[in-house]
Amino acid sequence: MHSTLNSQQIHSFVTDGFVRIDNAFSADLAIEARNILWKDIPADPNDSTTWTQPVVWLGMYTGEPFIKAANTSILHSAFDQLVGKERWIPCMSMGAFPVRFPSETDSGDTGWHVDAGFAGADPNDFFAARVNVHSKGRGLLMLFLFSDITELDAPTRLLKGSHLDVVKLLEPEGEEGLSFMELAGKLPELPAREEALAVGNAGTVYLCHPFLVHAAQRHRGKTPKFMAQPPLLIRSPFDIRSTGPCSPVEEAIRNAIAISRI
Repeated sequence: MHSTLNSQQIHSFVTDGFVRIDNAFSADLAIEARNILWKDIPADPNDSTTWTQPVVWLGMYTGEPFIKAANTSILHSAFDQLVGKERWIPCMSMGAFPVRFPSETDSGDTGWHVDAGFAGADPNDFFAARVNVHSKGRGLLMLFLFSDITELDAPTRLLKGSHLDVVKLLEPEGEEGLSFMELAGKLPELPAREEALAVGNAGTVYLCHPFLVHAAQRHRGKTPKFMAQPPLLIRSPFDIRSTGPCSPVEEAIRNAIAISRI
């Protein structure tokens, strides 16, 4: 299989925490997916006066266009390169789908955060879900753009290099790690980082380090934003202690640990 990412892109992933892949899936698949999503949205796609909510949360779509979009040869090759061959689990659900509409209303979900990887004491409590320095349960954060997204269309905000800072918060917590809310509460302690925006045409995918700090924002454009953010699940936690060969995800964690001990 032809490699999707070149050495410069992999280096950028390790240092910045994400890589953008254009045309990761087809625009036709994006149209098919949007048509399915509109059926579950209490609004008319052709009448903006019915777009009364700033965000509508959908999720767990397993239909053909979603699964095809998540499993193109381009993406499978990138997963192998970033996480390691036979270490990830094919994505068979599109996960959370926050559909954002042009609005002056605060959606209440635009804070900086890191997505959790495994369940806490209450498996049904999203905010109690946890993340540890081995990134148990999660290989990548993925942003699938199912509509064209410009700077006005509520693109996800990404803090470049913040995944390295998060390692320093997680390492002292060992296997137990921190809950989603505990980690979010510590993020203001981290150094300032340059902000990037996850913009692109429908079919673009951003593959992000699982510890990358990111946030939503208010939609200032004219057309609804369709983006999915499923995790890439892994078969076992990452090896961050040895000095042998490793994946770029592991390399970033090891680098951050080494820097913190200088």
